[in-house]
Amino acid sequence: MKASIVDLRYRMKDVLKAIDRGEPVTVLYRGKEKAQIVPIQKARMKVEDHPFCGMWKDRDDMKDPVEWVRKLRSKKRYAHLIK
Repeated sequence: MKASIVDLRYRMKDVLKAIDRGEPVTVLYRGKEKAQIVPIQKARMKVEDHPFCGMWKDRDDMKDPVEWVRKLRSKKRYAHLIK
């Protein structure tokens, strides 16, 4: 099912019925696809299965993430702009 922003506002009951039937709902904004609403059973995914999980595991500077964040926060953000 495709639904515009106006449909979401005024026909939400029909959108929810489509989701209950297991249909994904594509949200349109000014005629272009912006988002997709899928039933929760289809959207369930383990965190470990997500492609971004563990993407920095091979980086040497990220072995200790807490220390990495501390170092990042200790730097002056805009020092290179001030002369």
